[in-house]
Amino acid sequence: MKKEIRTEKAPLPIGPYSQAVQAGNMLFVAGQIGVDPSTTQMHEGVEAQTRQIMESVNAILKEAGASMDDVVRADIYLLDMTDFAKVNEIYASYFTAPFPARVTVAVSALPKDALVEIAVAATI
Repeated sequence: MKKEIRTEKAPLPIGPYSQAVQAGNMLFVAGQIGVDPSTTQMHEGVEAQTRQIMESVNAILKEAGASMDDVVRADIYLLDMTDFAKVNEIYASYFTAPFPARVTVAVSALPKDALVEIAVAATI
């Protein structure tokens, strides 16, 4: 059985998907972009977008009763791989060892012209 997780402290979905879905003891958080949930506006710059994404992920995890310590995998999509170091520094500040398994790839485009998108999976 699966359960939708939803919070107003993260951007609401812009399509037919959930912010997160819990299936058993696993939580799958949809890809988040740097949209401020209170204004629905995209933050400027990859650093601000990454911080907003990580705050949105954290809010979704909390809504599900989890934390950043429960994240086991992260997928990062970058519009420009030259932003890797900036994103990595901010991303790393949200985790402690053992760090989640991760993949980072460059893509040709992201929703709403975002510069970065991050999705995570966590245990509950």
